[in-house]
Amino acid sequence: MAAATETVSQPTITPAIPGRNDSSDSSRSSQTSTEKVKLTSALHDSSLGKHNGGHDGRNQIDRSVSPKRWKTFLKAFKHIHNLTPKEVDDFMASYEIYNLDWANEEEMIKAFGPNYQERVGDCLRAYYSVLNHLCSLGDVEKMYIPPLMDKKASVLDNQLLYEESIAGDIGLKPGMKVLDLGCGRGRVAAHMTSFSGVQVTGLNIDANQIAQAREWNERCGFSNEFVIHDQNDLPLPFADESFDAFYEIQALSLCKDPSASFKEIYRLLKPGAKFSLLDWVSLPPYNPEDPVHAGLMRRVKPLIGAVGTPTPASFEKALMDAGFTVTKSDNPSIDGLQAPLIDKVDIYFRSVRRVIHGLVRIHALPPHFKVLIDRLCLDGQAFVKMDNMRLITTTYRIIAEKPLKPLKPSV
Repeated sequence: MAAATETVSQPTITPAIPGRNDSSDSSRSSQTSTEKVKLTSALHDSSLGKHNGGHDGRNQIDRSVSPKRWKTFLKAFKHIHNLTPKEVDDFMASYEIYNLDWANEEEMIKAFGPNYQERVGDCLRAYYSVLNHLCSLGDVEKMYIPPLMDKKASVLDNQLLYEESIAGDIGLKPGMKVLDLGCGRGRVAAHMTSFSGVQVTGLNIDANQIAQAREWNERCGFSNEFVIHDQNDLPLPFADESFDAFYEIQALSLCKDPSASFKEIYRLLKPGAKFSLLDWVSLPPYNPEDPVHAGLMRRVKPLIGAVGTPTPASFEKALMDAGFTVTKSDNPSIDGLQAPLIDKVDIYFRSVRRVIHGLVRIHALPPHFKVLIDRLCLDGQAFVKMDNMRLITTTYRIIAEKPLKPLKPSV
């Protein structure tokens, strides 16, 4: 199947604060990329206020640079169809890293040798070079399930709503230079530029995703830049005080040393710049000594791609040790639960899985399709269960700020 050519009209950049970039969810895949849909629910716990003159409390979502779902699906399907046996094998083998944890260096060395960080990097490249296409068969092309911002909105619209709240939280304005850590295919970066007029520099370990990010942002007419780099390879390739703001969305699950990374980001930000984190954490009710909790964790970490096991307190401490002031630390999901969206994504992909099984059975698809979709769908309900039990979340939010003057160390 040849990928259809996509055209994007250049959106008008307004000095408003946030805005976003994917399309719609699978139940509404026929929506056009320029459609604007008003949501009746106000953003949950966000600092956006009125957007585009919305004085009635209703909010508009910016889909002006969102790719059409069916085109994204077809391109992903074609890529997966043409994967080589080695690419499939490397992807499946990459899951071995999720049985380990950055905190246990002895086990890392035992499994991968003294250069274990290099081995983990190789696994991550193999993992994401395939995963980004699998996710693009559904509503998670951006490879994250967002906070539940609006119960009536789709997965993709909840992504857009949260991304727009980021722009408000970190005060994005036209012309600002922003660093996006773990930028994926550059869809969030394009949305931030469309919505707030900023220039984004994205960083990602996967060359395939970086190529797609460059292509899409160029097609949108944006001057955003994208760099291939492993976030654990410090220092990052940027000068001191290069950026006016920073955000990351579920990229720190792969971070070896958050303390070192936050100190590096502190170096890159200008005084007064704000920092937005949305990531996975284990929550206080989680007990690693509880066999039920531990068993669920072993199932969920490979699903969400987590090597480390951070907590809200560990992130806050690392940020403050780096010199930041933490201004917000919470879970932005309605009722603190992401489970309704996790379940929606899981149901969709299990439906796709049934179709793929049937097509493989009649030899309409190569066998590796079944292998890959089975791995992707494994343990989705364990993820839902852990979220409902409030043991973990992948949507913990922290907003921090680099002081205008360095903080004096506490005595």
